[in-house]
Order: sequence, then structure tokens, then C-alpha cells
Amino acid sequence: MHKTDHPRTPRSGRTPRSGRTVRRGLALLAVAALGALPWAGPAAAHGSIVDPASRNYGCWLRWGSDHLNPDMAQEDPMCWQAWQDNPNAMWNWNGLYRDNVGGNHQAAVPDGQLCSGGRTEGGRYRSLDTPGEWQTTDVGANFSVHLYDQASHGADYFRVYVTEQGYDPATEPLTWGDLELVEETGSYAPAQDITFDVSAPGRSGHHVVFTIWQASHMDQAYYLCSDVNFV
Repeated sequence: MHKTDHPRTPRSGRTPRSGRTVRRGLALLAVAALGALPWAGPAAAHGSIVDPASRNYGCWLRWGSDHLNPDMAQEDPMCWQAWQDNPNAMWNWNGLYRDNVGGNHQAAVPDGQLCSGGRTEGGRYRSLDTPGEWQTTDVGANFSVHLYDQASHGADYFRVYVTEQGYDPATEPLTWGDLELVEETGSYAPAQDITFDVSAPGRSGHHVVFTIWQASHMDQAYYLCSDVNFV
């Protein structure tokens, strides 16, 4: 069992597929929204994919209350380099968006910069573009994507891409050419929790799920990388 004050994944690097981790994370968010934690501010707005966890949400969930622990360098090296580069990218795990893209996502977000939203917010999230052994969530060919959005922006649509078999997230920067579009949804009314199903057969091992969430309250697009392990 994990210590209650250190919400980390197992040392194997695999995030359990059960809802326990997500429920625990949402409970932390509820506490943060009430201002009970000193690092709570960013949790009061916007949202992210929490299952399978986006890169910076996962780093915040596992290490947000223990981010100075040197064990992170060995146990979770990709999160370690991200925390060292810019801790605000984890405190503001829900701020990874661009305004006024007009649906032209590929023009706004260059190859190699997909996980940082094209180095949005002055490059705050650039560490998320770094190839490496990011911790993963185990999934099957059919799995669900869960958005948590405390601000309840709603969605004009979600587009979900998954890397093609043969792409190596540990060594290759993510490009549009590495991705297959596996789901494009319709609109969703404002809600804090939105979940929908996707299918990405023919894959095994470590892949990246790249989600574009086009919020409906204004022209605001979120670009979110989640690492998964197809089993």
C-alpha cells in the first residue's frame, strides 16, 4: 500500500487502471479547491485528462505533496526532470491550453511540441515534450478517456489520437505523423466530469494518447499527452 501522504504509482512504473487513483486525485482536488493545501491555487480552474493521466497531472498526483523528495530522480525520472525544469508546470497542470487557434491545431502546435501545446505559456510546459520512460497507465484496445474540469467549460469536441505501432516514446519526439486519429466526439454540455470511450486496436507496449479538448466557453484548445501501456 502507498503511504497516504505520498500519492505515487507503484515502482514498476505502471499506473493501475482501477478508478482508485483517479478518485484519490479528485479528492485531492476537492481539498485543494477549499484552500486547505498551500499549493492549491491552480486546482481552482480549468481541467485536464485525469485517466489515463496527462503527463503533468500524473506528476502532480504522485509528487505534489512531496516534490522535493530526491527519490523521485530514480523512481520517476521523467517527472523529476519536469519538476526541475519548471515546477509551475505541475502546479498549473490544468493550464495547458492555447486561445484563438481557430481549429488549425497543426499550425499552432509544431512537431516535437505537441505535449507542451506548442510551448504555450512562454514555454512553461516544455519539459512534457521530452522523450523518455514516462510512467504509464495500463489499458486495453478499448478504453475510456476521463476529463476532469472544475470550471465546467464543456466541449465543442474532443479529438483523440494514439501513436502508431513502432513509435518509441522513450527516444522520439512526438510528431503529428506519429499519430492516428481514433476518436472525434460531438459536443458536451458543461460538466466537471466527462468520460467517453475510444478504441485503438493493434497496439502493444508504451504509447502516447494525445487529446485535443476544444472547450466550448470560448475558442480555447487544450493539448494533453497521456502515456499508456497496451496490455
